[in-house]
Amino acid sequence: MQSTRLPLSDCLDAAVTAAHAAAAILQAYSHNRAELVIDKKMRNDLVSQADREAEEAVIQILRERTPELGIVAEESGGTTSSVATWYIDPLDGTTNFLHGIPHYAVSIALIAHAGAVVDAGAPLERDTPVIGVVYDPNREELYSAMYGVGAWLNERRINCSQTTQLSEAVLGTGLPFRDFSFTDQYMPTLDASIQLTRGVRRLGAAALDLAWVACGRYDGYWEMGLAPWDVAAGTVIVREAGGICEDMYHRDPWPIKGYVYAGNPHTAPALDAMIQPHLDYAALSR
Repeated sequence: MQSTRLPLSDCLDAAVTAAHAAAAILQAYSHNRAELVIDKKMRNDLVSQADREAEEAVIQILRERTPELGIVAEESGGTTSSVATWYIDPLDGTTNFLHGIPHYAVSIALIAHAGAVVDAGAPLERDTPVIGVVYDPNREELYSAMYGVGAWLNERRINCSQTTQLSEAVLGTGLPFRDFSFTDQYMPTLDASIQLTRGVRRLGAAALDLAWVACGRYDGYWEMGLAPWDVAAGTVIVREAGGICEDMYHRDPWPIKGYVYAGNPHTAPALDAMIQPHLDYAALSR
């Protein structure tokens, strides 16, 4: 492999293999939840050996298949590389998982860094999500995407919805649960969405929220205070499904700081316009 060129097909295959390996561990533990050892990282932020073992399985496969790439994972941390970095959430929706709610997923993404070559074109000018895999083991739904190629649900190509008006849109969101520093920004957006849309859903797994935007189940989605691994895979899946997934503050090339909005080409700008009046830009410099 050349130092700046990424074989995306091989990377996608590695991510899919890793996601299935992690999901097998999660599903084995899901039938014996009472025996799980659970630690509290901070308020309402839980981790169990299921998270850790699933993450270890993902890292082992990705290191074997793509040893030259960096890895950043939720539980074990890691480091970036100069070419591209994997972002791993071995269990997105931990609270759902621990309470027996069958709505959680494995999320794996590859972020190509500025200067990397991912096709026959020129090197990328900015960091770009190029591979995304989100696997929902309860529904056996595998969402995947490759930069410049498209997005799929299992073997079927997917696209965002065709809804044109927020008044006809169903949105997904996530309520503050761990970090409450942005509550004053978030709550007005929730109030506005309740009044302006057909309905709002909060299911507790950001990776699946974004995947559902990509396949048209949701017409849009927004959330604040997430981590990079929560949104990395979903970002490329939404974008490759013809949608928009961006940083609310319009400062980063993808929502790496966890302030994300997404939707189709009609709903995303409308959602952005709904959110903007309530953001505290001054807080970014504090």
